Amino acid sequence: MSTRPDLPNIDAELFHRADLQQLHPTERSTHAPRILLLYGSLRERSYSRLLTEEAARLLQALGAEARIFDPRGLPMPDDAPEDHPKVQALRDLAQWSEGMVWTSPERHGAMTGIMKAQIDWIPLAIGAVRPTQGKTLAVMEVSGGSQSFNAVNQLRVLGRWMRMVTIPNQSSVAKAFMEFDDAGRMKPSSYYERIVDVMEELVKFTLLTRDSAAYLVDRYSERRESAEQLSKRVDQRSI
Repeated sequence: MSTRPDLPNIDAELFHRADLQQLHPTERSTHAPRILLLYGSLRERSYSRLLTEEAARLLQALGAEARIFDPRGLPMPDDAPEDHPKVQALRDLAQWSEGMVWTSPERHGAMTGIMKAQIDWIPLAIGAVRPTQGKTLAVMEVSGGSQSFNAVNQLRVLGRWMRMVTIPNQSSVAKAFMEFDDAGRMKPSSYYERIVDVMEELVKFTLLTRDSAAYLVDRYSERRESAEQLSKRVDQRSI
């Protein structure tokens, strides 16, 4: 390990200043931003699903490709093998995506079990692939009573744990049963306008970060760990 006098605990070879070229690469992706949407209710008239469908329409109008995962039939974590068809479908979508939208009802002051189960089935790593790290995330919730932010706050914690870039804006729709018509479309309201704001912001953040996502979450500590592991592999004295 090479050190520097002012920072004796730092490996100078692995300590990097921010590189503007990597933050703003010359070659940029031109395909539509790929957004995966998850919702947390299995009810026939699920307001989290209706809100998710409304968000998907907005994303498509904003130029994104939106795919919604249907959680029906998804087993509870650890209650089925990883090659279960629904688990594989979810993981494939997670790897495909460049950003996500998580929408949960608030139940007993928290996100629902099916919402948490979906997130728990997405691992931090699949081999050398990290399906969520560096991807953007928008969080939303619906509630049957007055406006609350318990579910979105929990979703933010999970997004941070999954190493995602969670956008500043969010949505909480109170008394959701009053906000949708008989056809399942969201009525005009300040809640609807907030959904527009959140989706617009998500697309912008995804376009801004997707080509530099790997660099944005590249960490000194992980470079150090990788260097140590490589050193052990090539050190002939350990054979």
